[in-house]
Amino acid sequence: MVEPDKQRSRYLGGTEGAPPVPPAGGYHGARRTAALVDPRGFPLLTAAPAAEASADRAPAEKRAAGPLGWIALIAAILFVLVLLSILLSGGTDLLYGITLLVLQLVIVGVVIAACLSRRGRMLGGIALTITLLLNIATVGGMSALQTSASGNYQGQKTEEQKFAEAYPGIPGVSESTVLAQMSLEDVRAESDAALADVRQRLSERYGYTWTQSGDESLRNERNGHGGESMLVSYTSQSWITNEPIQDYTRKIEVMNVIEDVLVERGMYSLYSFNDPASSLDDTILQRFYGTADPETQHTWEWYTDNYPDPMRFYAILYDLSNDPAGELAAEREAETAQSGVPMEGLEIFFLAPELLSEDDAEEFSELMQDYDGF
Repeated sequence: MVEPDKQRSRYLGGTEGAPPVPPAGGYHGARRTAALVDPRGFPLLTAAPAAEASADRAPAEKRAAGPLGWIALIAAILFVLVLLSILLSGGTDLLYGITLLVLQLVIVGVVIAACLSRRGRMLGGIALTITLLLNIATVGGMSALQTSASGNYQGQKTEEQKFAEAYPGIPGVSESTVLAQMSLEDVRAESDAALADVRQRLSERYGYTWTQSGDESLRNERNGHGGESMLVSYTSQSWITNEPIQDYTRKIEVMNVIEDVLVERGMYSLYSFNDPASSLDDTILQRFYGTADPETQHTWEWYTDNYPDPMRFYAILYDLSNDPAGELAAEREAETAQSGVPMEGLEIFFLAPELLSEDDAEEFSELMQDYDGF
């Protein structure tokens, strides 16, 4: 059997250039490792020093959250509670006040400072999440949706403001003036009769047929104090000829017939907005009517009223033969596609603002007593 030292020496040849053998006792300060040895003599694992292994296995020491993180979190929570309380109370306008905006900026600054702090980073991140989810913009949006859905626009208005909003009249028009003028029912009956007379006269003379181009509509007038009055703005049914009217002489004749009918019913003579004799500048005439010359204009607009009563009559004539650029045609095509009315022809209708229904006259007088000198 070969001795171990002699057997080992068989593998030690050719050691030229190898590092020098460590001195006796090893290098100064070198760490010694204990080798775990298999019973058969083979090393299994080199163990690190006990102190080093203990340090590697020990969990990192948890750092306590700093005061800045707690301040950011508490401030964010309190601010959210304030916003939600305002939301529940319906104070949409208060949410966008300068005080809350400044306060939110301060809180955002504290939250950012906490996020940059090592000990406040975790709580600062939580506060930042809360701030991003619930802030003036998001809560204000929810409040606006709630207000729109419920129809409650009172917000934080004072009793005086709410009282003014309920004013039944309109500025500059006295109660006596409203009650003395034509009622809604009077205007409706008169406009329907006048339109019928105009249609009949033109049909008898020129054979025109008619299509209803719009329905009657009512819109509440504003009362000048943020609310709606009891008075309404009235738009009658509108009618348009099925036949185009393109000859200049015929256009003048048609307007003269309309004027005769309306003068017979107590209204003034017609006034032409599209005529150069009007107060409109030529550039305005070109913009609205195509040119400044009535003979080549694609649109005519004539008007009259029965002042001091509120009825206002309009006659608008569309002529596509004077529309070489196709601007009017594009507009009329959209109208025809929506309502099915003819693209060109004569359209007639009435407008009347600030009308009071006969059914509301008594209530109007009673409410106006509360606004004496208003």
